[in-house]
Amino acid sequence: MTKSPFLEQLRGEMRLRGYSIRTEKTYLFWIRQYIFYNAKRHPRDMGVEEVKSFLTWLATRRHVAVNTQKVALNALVFLYHKALKQDLGVIDFSPATKQRHLPTVLSKMEIGAILGELAPRDRLIISLLYGSGLRVTECLRLRIQDVDLRQLSVTVHDGKGRKDRKTLLSPSLVEPLKVHIQLAAALQAQDNARGVGPSLPGVLSKKYPGAFRSPGWMYIFPSSCLSTDQMF
Repeated sequence: MTKSPFLEQLRGEMRLRGYSIRTEKTYLFWIRQYIFYNAKRHPRDMGVEEVKSFLTWLATRRHVAVNTQKVALNALVFLYHKALKQDLGVIDFSPATKQRHLPTVLSKMEIGAILGELAPRDRLIISLLYGSGLRVTECLRLRIQDVDLRQLSVTVHDGKGRKDRKTLLSPSLVEPLKVHIQLAAALQAQDNARGVGPSLPGVLSKKYPGAFRSPGWMYIFPSSCLSTDQMF
């Protein structure tokens, strides 16, 4: 798929401002949706009326939730105010009215039944989500050095709001984690033999070129295949 030079320019702008990868993807998605809604016209040739029409369409035709419409608005505010330096003024659009439903909370017995049907790796991931209060992306980004099996704690780096936090680790997960840490370390050794390894946050890979060989930086739940670091 051919990349849009304009969207790549916006991507670069967000990275200069330190936006998270997740925010970057979300904003680019809604900006792309806005452009396609307006028959692929360039945002520079549009303004407040097009933004108003798009946001109203999301509420009245797509029936999106309130928070979804707010995220789309934030993406367009970034587009015009931050990237294009174009003041939109007051945007008088129809607000979404669809509210999110309260989540259904499963009982301990139901959780146990679900865990019993999962493969070991998936069971460990879901157990961490449930027992340590981790979000999916936080769990999948855990590195070996983030887990303290002695102090029974898990450190989350760059979580929601780009904040770090420490949470508890269930004693029942110590042994399964030891197994997966050993598997991850073995995979890292194989990757290192090919001159590759886990991606590092920020510019650490340039400051410490050999850090990808350190076991502490290895992901506990690595991908099944190699991928290009999105920060480069």
